[in-house]
Amino acid sequence: MTAESRSVYPGDLSDILLVALNARYHHTSFALRYLKANLAELEDRCELLEFTLEERALDCVEKILLHQPRLVGFSVYIWNTAQTLEIIRILRKVQPDLPIVVGGPEVSYEWDQQEIVALSDYLVTHEGEVAFQNLARQILNGKPPAQKVLAGGQPPLEQIALPYRLYSDHDLQHRVVYVEASRGCPFRCEFCLSSLDKLVRYFPLETLLQELETLLQRGARQFKFIDRTFNLRLEVSQTLLKFFLERYTPDLFVHFEMVPDRFPEELRQLVARFPAGAVQFEIGIQSFDPEVQKAISRRQDMPKLEDNLIYLRTQTGVHIHADLIVGLPGETVVQFQRGFDRLVQLNPQEIQVGILKRLRGTPILRHDQEYGMVYSDSPPYEVLKTEAIPFAEMMEMKRFARFWEALANRGRFPRVLPILLDGSPFQRFLDFTRWALPKIKTTREMPHLKLAELLFTYLIDELQLDLLSTAEAMLLDFTEDGKRHPPGFLYERSEIPREMLRPAKAQAPQRCLPERQARHLAAAPGGPPGRL
Repeated sequence: MTAESRSVYPGDLSDILLVALNARYHHTSFALRYLKANLAELEDRCELLEFTLEERALDCVEKILLHQPRLVGFSVYIWNTAQTLEIIRILRKVQPDLPIVVGGPEVSYEWDQQEIVALSDYLVTHEGEVAFQNLARQILNGKPPAQKVLAGGQPPLEQIALPYRLYSDHDLQHRVVYVEASRGCPFRCEFCLSSLDKLVRYFPLETLLQELETLLQRGARQFKFIDRTFNLRLEVSQTLLKFFLERYTPDLFVHFEMVPDRFPEELRQLVARFPAGAVQFEIGIQSFDPEVQKAISRRQDMPKLEDNLIYLRTQTGVHIHADLIVGLPGETVVQFQRGFDRLVQLNPQEIQVGILKRLRGTPILRHDQEYGMVYSDSPPYEVLKTEAIPFAEMMEMKRFARFWEALANRGRFPRVLPILLDGSPFQRFLDFTRWALPKIKTTREMPHLKLAELLFTYLIDELQLDLLSTAEAMLLDFTEDGKRHPPGFLYERSEIPREMLRPAKAQAPQRCLPERQARHLAAAPGGPPGRL
């Protein structure tokens, strides 16, 4: 194609176009930025194009072809594989000679039976920075390789160019800034792709700190570290915490994934100095049952884990996002209930109730026959039933997870929800979801106001709780969530005095934190403030 013929199209023309479908607009594709940053002399000939899952495949194809690329690459994950496949199907029909490259976790394993790989010209497996650069150079030079599958491997991280300069100013203001200090995980949890990495590799720390300093100077204030084991190497975690502590501003928010039973005194003292809400820890517990942990090759010291959680909740202002998984091999609903109730007592701000997924390449499949594991054939490959949890109960647990996400994790009912959970939190919440489901009909869309009305009605009519005190708790929850007027369903209960429902002045938001973290912080204004 000549330069003259290409110039008739609007937009930025690109020899190399890298494409990703993000779950939401505020997400960014870390992978695309890494690939572009490592193209060497080809970087200026590359553009990034990011869509969301809500966009139509036809519209995405039109925008891709407006760039008139000579090569298009797609970043494929479990959550975007179906939509990406549809885009590639259309591209194959309307421009069959366009070279298509796919890569990412979803296509790095068990790729030989995947349609998305069959329709593509090339597949780059695993870490693709070096392999994709070589592939792009060969294609643009008119000497494409004969082999279809190119192994990315695990190149030394000191040889990888960092991508942070490719975050635009708009990204820094409005979207998630992903960063990483390491890759890999030393643990062997059988449900996780990181368990296949065998070792943990670290980026040169001084170089990373320089990049973080530049991001801060450009206005970045929210950082999400994607390292699987932030606190694995004490020197690195201490250095990073000190870096952000010394540069703290009221709008700073930093997210880390932590190993839950490894939290020495040096880290405790550092974390305790941060003001409440500035740091979030994602803590993967997954199961409290020792036999289930053994079955999936997960090792963790539960007394140390619990001690660390208690310390973080009572002595620091860290926001804790703790994970549990439903459907692990051999775990019954009763066993999950014991772990859930135990975790609620440890009082993390959020509990993520996840459904086990059979990620491609993970060794969890070795349990299929022994434990009767049956998974969906469609992404995200969630477990449908196990020997311990039949299909009907698994579907009920999925609804439990959706209700919990909407009612608990979003932080909108900090006073009303504890009233519901008094006793066995799991059983009380499960009973509520069973009662509420016929009235809401679907858990795909659960409006906040409808959930509030259902929760209030259940507490008053089904549990026979005190009307005035429950209404007062609901009113305070609405006020702190920024609503100026009480919900209409409170007025409809004629026994409630009107003067009690007088609109209250909403509290001013506490700092510029992410929305749900700010709600949890507002619900506990007396928490440990940190010392700085």
